Amino acid sequence: MLLLYFVFRAVRNRAYWQTLPQRFGFLPRSFKQTGPGAIWLHAVSVGEVVACVELLRRLRVALPHTRLFVSTSTLAGRATADQKVAGLADGIFFAPVDYVFAVRRVLRLLKPSVVVVAETEIWPNQFREVKRTGAGLTLVNGRISDRAFPKYQPFRWFFQAVLPHADSILAQTDELRARFVALGGPPERVRAAGNFKYDFEARPAAAGSPVVALVERLKPSAVWVAASTMPPAEAGDPDEDDVVIAAFRELLSRHPELLLILVPRKPERFDTAAQKLAAAGLRYARRSSLNSAEDRPQVLLLDTIGELSGLFFLADVVFMGGTLPHRGGHNILEPAFFAKPVITGPHMENFQAIADEFRAAGAVVEIQSETQLAPAVERLLATPEEARAIGRRATDCAAARSGATARAMQEIVALHGCFLPQYRPAMPWYPVALALSRVWEFGGNRKFAAGLRKQKKIDAPVISVGNVTMGGTGKTPCVLRLAELLKSRGRRPAILTRGYKRASPEKYLTLAPGARASSVQTGDEPQIFIRSGLAPVGIGADRYRTAMLLRREFDVNVMLLDDAFQHVRVARDLDIVLVDALNPFGGCRTFPLGRLREPLTALTRADLFVITRAEVPDLIPAIETTLRRWNPAAPIFRARVEPQCWVENSTGRTHDIAQPPFQRAAAFCALGNPQSFRRTLLRLGLDPLSWTEFEDHHRYRPAELRRIAAQAITCGAQSLLTTEKDAINLCDDSEHLLGKLPLYWLKVRMLIEREEEFMYELVHRMK
Repeated sequence: MLLLYFVFRAVRNRAYWQTLPQRFGFLPRSFKQTGPGAIWLHAVSVGEVVACVELLRRLRVALPHTRLFVSTSTLAGRATADQKVAGLADGIFFAPVDYVFAVRRVLRLLKPSVVVVAETEIWPNQFREVKRTGAGLTLVNGRISDRAFPKYQPFRWFFQAVLPHADSILAQTDELRARFVALGGPPERVRAAGNFKYDFEARPAAAGSPVVALVERLKPSAVWVAASTMPPAEAGDPDEDDVVIAAFRELLSRHPELLLILVPRKPERFDTAAQKLAAAGLRYARRSSLNSAEDRPQVLLLDTIGELSGLFFLADVVFMGGTLPHRGGHNILEPAFFAKPVITGPHMENFQAIADEFRAAGAVVEIQSETQLAPAVERLLATPEEARAIGRRATDCAAARSGATARAMQEIVALHGCFLPQYRPAMPWYPVALALSRVWEFGGNRKFAAGLRKQKKIDAPVISVGNVTMGGTGKTPCVLRLAELLKSRGRRPAILTRGYKRASPEKYLTLAPGARASSVQTGDEPQIFIRSGLAPVGIGADRYRTAMLLRREFDVNVMLLDDAFQHVRVARDLDIVLVDALNPFGGCRTFPLGRLREPLTALTRADLFVITRAEVPDLIPAIETTLRRWNPAAPIFRARVEPQCWVENSTGRTHDIAQPPFQRAAAFCALGNPQSFRRTLLRLGLDPLSWTEFEDHHRYRPAELRRIAAQAITCGAQSLLTTEKDAINLCDDSEHLLGKLPLYWLKVRMLIEREEEFMYELVHRMK
């Protein structure tokens, strides 16, 4: 049935075909997120999108590093979103149909921490699947109209199964709150928080707007805006386009210089309205073809989407459509914020509270039938003082109820700080991955138990730096910073590392600070330790024996174990666990279902937590909440990576980070979390012309370097950028293979917030 409906819609409007992939969950790959933290806002159509613009603007300020995605259901809503929120949202798409497979596909791609639903879009599968992931779910600006509520009540059993999934429901009024509760919303989660529409910011259209230019050229005696006109809904209802055209023709005899701006609500009505204007013998121009300076229309047909709200400032009188037929009315707050007198018909059921308040304050002109429209407009045109007084009262009514957007923003930010969802793979891989993850956990538990049985103590304090996830969390810069801090306090540290992917016949290596050794012999990360010159480095799988060699050969009194949280054969005095703020807990599942090396229960063993890359995302509160759930006692610190300088790979010459020696650059890297490097570049104001990723610890082959260089040249790049770790893994003769493109790598260091307190904890626990 749904497919037949889609075919029917697409036959009527060919543009509908292009929406179908997104409606089944196939979004652009550029929307794919590597970790949780995004916010998905669903606003079904034009009214909801416009109402949520200010909310998105405030979320962008409150959560500047969080990606915001907006979905709509209608073509008009999508067009409005493209115009109104394109600069605020990171992606706009058509909402998936409420099938589990489509909803899951979108959730897996966007990985939202919070899903926000505007007004009254209650979809059972969407609500259920959001909560199955562990994300937050809130319904904001909620409303159930007078017409809809009686129809919903027989289906209370349905809403009772859906509404409790929401973490909060922010209704527009106390009466609407009671309706949500009556339908099954948990009373403690449903609150009256106000109406977004009261927070509309009156922004006139730009002076360069063709409509503004037309009005300035015509200099009409007055401007009448007939907004959001609608066709009949029931037998006996008038067609508002016919009513407005008839009233305008009647007014022309007394106001020959009056300009009518006619704005049909639905795009499919634009052509029909044009035909009616032509049949009435009126000179009209369509906004979409408003090019000729010779045009002197009596009527401007506004056949564009999303432009109306900025044009109310031109009006002397506004008639709000959808109020003469049984349509429930439209929002009268936008013209009210411009202090314009508004005429409505008797049907304002969708905005009953607003209508009642405006009526009581004398801030609106209400008519009961189509025959009263022309006299009402005539009266306001003839008595401009009265019209201005009505407009001022309307502005006062609208301004008195502001604040709903701020309350919704605070609720979303609070939810964003509470939830770190987990997104499982799609079928049929999921059950296979689940079984393999159980095997992984079993093997990991056995290995851990065996390590404890064979654990040995080194006759020096031992500090372990590790993590619970696969991939990069910033362990190398953290170990270097620890060595630097310990040396500044009179300690003599040594660094113990396994030397992952090294190729050397020697089982154990001990190297002095700054010693000469190839990356093939040591591995890439140990090479960074050695080049730093901060401490002697021991490399070997058996870290106890390597430590004993270091103790004999060098006068060291502190051992730093790199990547050793799961390596317990060496007893440690302190376990520091790093958590990557970009992707903190690897999907909260063990490999291969997620990226955890061991279950999150392992966090109970940590003595200190350091949240790395804390300067990038807005997830820190949620990460800290999760850490506290597993380990209430361990102190939590935050750290960030600070770029120090650019290093020219061929010469070793350094360049100030604020004055890079290049302009147009391409970038490549092979890191556990490559997005960390990319985000660092963006924070430096560098947007690579091309971007290439490889697996962590990748050793570059000649053909790959030639391909990277060719791709960069094709994109117009004049240089290449990478990391220190990648520079170490370049093959011989890399300068020749890259041709004329100079290569620069970024030297960074880690800075730990509250560093003195961190060092106190460190030294205190080593005693």
